Amino acid sequence: MAREFQRGHKAKISDLTAGTDLYVGVSIAGPGLTFDISCFGLDANEQLSDDRYFVFYNQPKSPEESIQQLGAQAGDSESFRVTLDRIPAGIHRLSFTASVDGAGQMSQIGPGYIRIVAGGEEVVRYSFTGSEFSTERALMIGDFYLKDVWRFAAVGQGFDGGLAALLKNFGGEVAEEEAAPEQQVPAQATGAPRFAPPPQAAGPAPSFGAPAQAPAPAAAFAAPPQPAPPQPAAPQQQPVHSAPTMVGPLTTPPAAPYGQPPHPPQQPGPPSYGQVPGRQPGYGGQVPPPAPAPAPYGQQPAYSQQPPYGQQPAHGQQPPYGQAPGQVPGQQPAAAGAGLAAALQPYKEAPTGARWTPQNQQLMRVDLSMGGQAVLARQGSMVLYQGKVDFSYKGAGFAGRIVGNATGQEMQLMRCTGRGQVFLAETGAHLHAIELQGDGICVSAENVLAFDESLQHEVRRIEGHGIPGGALFTMQFQGSGTVIVKTHGVPVVLPVTPTTFADSNAIVAWSSASQVIISSQVRLRRNAYPGHSGETVNLQFRGAPGNFIVVQPYEV
Repeated sequence: MAREFQRGHKAKISDLTAGTDLYVGVSIAGPGLTFDISCFGLDANEQLSDDRYFVFYNQPKSPEESIQQLGAQAGDSESFRVTLDRIPAGIHRLSFTASVDGAGQMSQIGPGYIRIVAGGEEVVRYSFTGSEFSTERALMIGDFYLKDVWRFAAVGQGFDGGLAALLKNFGGEVAEEEAAPEQQVPAQATGAPRFAPPPQAAGPAPSFGAPAQAPAPAAAFAAPPQPAPPQPAAPQQQPVHSAPTMVGPLTTPPAAPYGQPPHPPQQPGPPSYGQVPGRQPGYGGQVPPPAPAPAPYGQQPAYSQQPPYGQQPAHGQQPPYGQAPGQVPGQQPAAAGAGLAAALQPYKEAPTGARWTPQNQQLMRVDLSMGGQAVLARQGSMVLYQGKVDFSYKGAGFAGRIVGNATGQEMQLMRCTGRGQVFLAETGAHLHAIELQGDGICVSAENVLAFDESLQHEVRRIEGHGIPGGALFTMQFQGSGTVIVKTHGVPVVLPVTPTTFADSNAIVAWSSASQVIISSQVRLRRNAYPGHSGETVNLQFRGAPGNFIVVQPYEV
């Protein structure tokens, strides 16, 4: 019997089926709408580093045929064959998407689904409707992703823009090319325009689960109004289309140093100070080395040679520190479009199809619209939110406050609900998303920033003798969901062995299946014992292979 997934649900493929040769069917339809259904093969950075793994109507299979597009069959609008054990090691995620071809938006679609069939039996299905979306023109439906083992996630996230916007989101480029009239492909009278048509009709679909008849080839994008008989391609000419063509990932060439031309050929005349021919002058770049001539081009003049306040420096002189060339003191430098965009590019929001997305080491974003469940976060940790989000106080109750005060594991939490994105951070601490799938982890309350409300959490007591209070306490999280752990600096994860000891103030978390033993070293005169570590309480960990501890380079 197939398992019904909701948006945000995840599971190991091995928990769904023992097979690796899978059929993926997608159903999506709307009145008067045409859809492009594709599969993106992404690398570890969720980028399309190899465009041969963009499987769509114009490229129906990957090089080794581990991903094949089969066409419409068995009631599905589109279908794929995925052979997991043949996927190359460089591919870490398969994202199945649908985009509107032409006018329309995702709010107009009817009930749809993505399903996985193994051995002729449907093992999982994720259903969605247009009421879950608004003006989006693309949809990321579901993902296969590699995390130790292959897993499946029901994504269901809308995306503004069409197929071209999706391609750019995954690191590809849509390049415009000019049309060659002698190489144009005739248009079909009734076919809808398609994106980036092939110069020749595509071959038949793979035989695995293929429909009885192969789908007709798509009509050409921006085809001429009058049909013309096809002409054979000349071997010495390359066919060119007026449609955007999908190519490899977009790579930005490195910027030229400040004050130097981007190309080796010399210009007829010397450019003005700090200005590259054909480009706007930048600020804060590298100044060319000084020449032996007095006050040469780009050399910093002596302090006594600085121009008076409010006066522009003469040609060949460096303006005062902190002032851009041509800038009047007290005024902000004018921001050039290309320079400003390049400067802000590394700090742009990182959109993905995941519920929890780290924006950098100190900032975490959670998409509340994915998963359909609330998030509990430490009060005061919200730095920004988008969309319709409600915040409310999450009390622990009278008994919870008593336990929290007595054990030091009290957490002042707020409950975040709604449909939007919340950005969380606290005092510049490093944040780490730990996903639990039925397992457990122990974390001190002071190292917890946020977690899914679906997780069960309780105070766990670690017995010990010879220490103040007679015990240590920690929080234990169990179930399916994500907990955000904060650390001072970059932590280290170590396997648990019989000789693993950690300072109780530096330990951040450990697997709940580990056995913890308190090793007390309280002495009257610690300095008299040269072999002593200087720590009064250490924790010794024991457990089967697979258990771990997380230690931060910091002590309270």
